[in-house]
Amino acid sequence: MGQGLWWATTQKSPVWFVNAIKKGNVEGDLTGNPTAEILSVRYYPYYASGQYDVYLNVKLKVSSLGKSKKYSFKRSTIGVGSPIDFEFPTVQFSGTIIELSDKPIIDKYIEKTIYLTKKYAYPWEYDAIRVGDKYFDGEETVFEILDKTASDNNQIIATEFGKAVPGLTETTKYIILKAKIKAKDEAGKLVFGEDQIINTGRSLNISTANFTFTDYFVGGIE
Repeated sequence: MGQGLWWATTQKSPVWFVNAIKKGNVEGDLTGNPTAEILSVRYYPYYASGQYDVYLNVKLKVSSLGKSKKYSFKRSTIGVGSPIDFEFPTVQFSGTIIELSDKPIIDKYIEKTIYLTKKYAYPWEYDAIRVGDKYFDGEETVFEILDKTASDNNQIIATEFGKAVPGLTETTKYIILKAKIKAKDEAGKLVFGEDQIINTGRSLNISTANFTFTDYFVGGIE
């Protein structure tokens, strides 16, 4: 979902707009015949912004454009990367097509165990993270904290001019989290939330009901 042009950066969806999009909503033409039906709604937090990336699986009524293997939806040619507009009874929005098929699209997810690490975490972060905390993407639980461990770091505090203050240190935490995640295996790449590639060393943009994980990096994948 967005304003339709995949290369343009626009504001992400706020939570009130996500809540307005319902699985099963049907768009009709002037005669009342269905032209689009929402089959699934998945949404993922966009860092710590309070906004979401939203992905819909939608069944469309289209016209075939001769032998060109192209399709038209509401008189506009559609394909991967093209914009598309919807006018459901209770909500209207635009989006970008990321996959198009003449057969039902079935999302296939695999389950992996990953380890998230953060070296200089605040002590309160470890206390706030709860084992068993989950993230539900609108269709299923795709992330769950299984375990957590931490050790102390003693970091030397520097002045505003960058000079270290002898004997003055600050205690931080080195946190390691074990988590279960569901993602797609696409050509050997593990993809979470449609566009986050999970690799060792990369940060993971994820939240749970009680915590937003900022600057946590993937330390291992099993």
